[in-house]
Amino acid sequence: MLRKISDFFLGCIRQVDLVLLALCTGATLFGCLMIASATHYTGSYKNVIVQLAALCLGIVAYVLMSMLDLAEVSKRWKWLLGASLVLIFLLKTPLGMDGGTGNRAWLGVSGLPVNLQPVEIVKLIFIALLARQLVYLQENRDLKSIPSIALLGGHLVLIVGAYAAVSGDMGSALVLMFIFACMCFVAGVAKRWFVIGILGGSFAFYVLWEEDKINPYMKDRFLTLFDHDLDPMGIGWQQTRSLLALGGGKLTGQGLFHGTQTQAKDAGSLPARHTDFIFCVCGEELGFIGATLILLLFALLIWRGFVIGVRARDRFGSFIALGLTAQLALQVLLNIAVATNSFPNTGIGLPFFSYGGTSLMMLLGQVGVILSVSRQTKPEDE
Repeated sequence: MLRKISDFFLGCIRQVDLVLLALCTGATLFGCLMIASATHYTGSYKNVIVQLAALCLGIVAYVLMSMLDLAEVSKRWKWLLGASLVLIFLLKTPLGMDGGTGNRAWLGVSGLPVNLQPVEIVKLIFIALLARQLVYLQENRDLKSIPSIALLGGHLVLIVGAYAAVSGDMGSALVLMFIFACMCFVAGVAKRWFVIGILGGSFAFYVLWEEDKINPYMKDRFLTLFDHDLDPMGIGWQQTRSLLALGGGKLTGQGLFHGTQTQAKDAGSLPARHTDFIFCVCGEELGFIGATLILLLFALLIWRGFVIGVRARDRFGSFIALGLTAQLALQVLLNIAVATNSFPNTGIGLPFFSYGGTSLMMLLGQVGVILSVSRQTKPEDE
């Protein structure tokens, strides 16, 4: 019995993409160090312990998901679609929580320390179902035709529209739309549809803005990008402090556990320092060199995912890997853009770095899915 268990785990280890796992683990441990510094002023390391526990569980998820055949699972697309909608509409029940952000984007029970952000599961299902739909349309229809585009658009509107309407989490909705655009582009959807989509979306946004149909709070977030003095003590406060933290780090930083903004105990210091603005903590304490190291880690991760997607044996696997890689890339881009006041605050954390146990476990599970694709990549000499 022990021999069989040992052989099973050894088989799992042999199939693990050690480069991919090392990059993810390295990024997470780096993130834990920055979380430790960001929460040092509280005198508690509870968040670090939770994150390390999530890393251990995430590695298990990484291995298990790497053995999952999403192509087979996606054949039960009706059940998967139903599960996505159930997770989304559960946010409307008493289980739905706003997590202190104003967006009803978490599921949990009051009094319990653990909650779930269902969009992390919805993203994976969304990518799997979209990959299946794209393969079907490639094999049976013309991706440039209006009926095909209507089917794809229906997929987008159903999931993203429902999630945005129920949760109000526009940051995650934006990530889902970007994933959709990337996968459709790779699949060969005609470029004119992207132009039409961008122009149509821009016009709709303009009309909603002019008709005051956009939440005033969201409008102010856009306006502060162009006028830093608009509301520096209110809407613009978070990004004003983030810029001060980043600028204070200069080349080599102020030193780990020594950042002026990071270690300040008063409420007027850097907000959400262990979650949304963890990149600013690194910038202040480790300087430009530390921030560059983070970008290098992500560049390697994204490149690895891109290579796996390009070399996948079948189109379904390729779409899955590229979709998950696109998700990672945009979340990194959005988080850093917010930290540098280049984009309105979206509430998107920095993958592997920002505190969040369930988010970390799902990320590692998704990387495990990319690994399952890498096992079926084309040999180098093909």
